[in-house]
Amino acid sequence: MKPVLPVTLAAGPIHLVPLTLDHVPGLQAAAADGELWNLRFTSVPAPDETVAYVEAALAGQAAGHRLPFAVLDAATGEVLGSTSYHDIVPAIERVEIGYTWYAQRVQRSAVNTTAKLLLLTHAFETLGAKLVGWRTDNFNHASQRAIERLGARRDGVIRHHAPRRDGTVRDTVMYSLTVGEWPEVKAHLNWQLTRQRP
Repeated sequence: MKPVLPVTLAAGPIHLVPLTLDHVPGLQAAAADGELWNLRFTSVPAPDETVAYVEAALAGQAAGHRLPFAVLDAATGEVLGSTSYHDIVPAIERVEIGYTWYAQRVQRSAVNTTAKLLLLTHAFETLGAKLVGWRTDNFNHASQRAIERLGARRDGVIRHHAPRRDGTVRDTVMYSLTVGEWPEVKAHLNWQLTRQRP
């Protein structure tokens, strides 16, 4: 697998650009649309936690196991949310997609489908990944449905796996997609985008 380096990916309504501290005000505004930090099963930062959130993402990038993006509106440059490659394991050509969240007004729109199409295309067709994975909280049913709509397969549940922001411990639902499954999933995502609203 090729090195996972900062890159800008663009299609349709969005640009995925390397995350920087310059995106903090935009991330704060996006998270405020729906006060997303109040959802106990997400990693969305509260306004006063956003700088630390970005710094942690950039530290993961420096360590080689994460590549964070800001998701921007292609027309206006407005920050709509964030997503990342993470748990990058070059030795087995595996990468995960996660830390994904969007302003409430663009949820269930073409934004997430387009972002996933961009990230999956880059992972499989440029980086040479053999598998892309996802993980989510067992109570985050909206996230599970979104991952399943992409065509990923549910691998199972890791019980008592990770702390939530409220101090409880979550079970983690794991999903994956192999390179052999990618052509059919790619065709399906492109079909979805022809019928979704922007």
